[in-house]
Amino acid sequence: MIEGTKRTTVILNDKDREFLENLIKDGKEAGIKAFFTKMIDIYRNMYIHDWKYPGECYVGVSRVALFNQESSNILTEYVPKEHRYEAGKKIGEAYRTSFMTSFGLDSRKTESWNEVLKRLRILGYGEFIVKSGFITIRNPFINDADLLRGFLEELLDTAFRLKTETPPIILEVAKLRSQ
Repeated sequence: MIEGTKRTTVILNDKDREFLENLIKDGKEAGIKAFFTKMIDIYRNMYIHDWKYPGECYVGVSRVALFNQESSNILTEYVPKEHRYEAGKKIGEAYRTSFMTSFGLDSRKTESWNEVLKRLRILGYGEFIVKSGFITIRNPFINDADLLRGFLEELLDTAFRLKTETPPIILEVAKLRSQ
């Protein structure tokens, strides 16, 4: 046994065990240990302080609900194209405040970006890859590139140049504003 680790036994009912085995068989999960490790990581990183089951939970000070992407796309379609960037900035401002008050994360500081983008990934906003002055967003929840750019510019206090308008969306850092 590895020093500093403990063994824990989890007993699943037949229905839950069958569900997990099917996830593994279908290649959606690597294994039982990987599945539970991921679930613990999600729980730990969401900082859910208050569950009001069913259907209501809070991440820090913000109420969170499951909202399907199609509904988000419909709402976005009703925002005129020329206002989507500004709408994204307003959303980014709300997230920046929430991250600061809930998690003590100053999203304007580049050293906080990995943690901020990790939290966005856990919340379902997509997979964010930061490399050499670029941010690539795979499978973004926000499909409108202008809205997404405004959101991230305000959240990270950085100007971006849009390199692609369809997923994966690639943003190039144009200018760090604060720091």
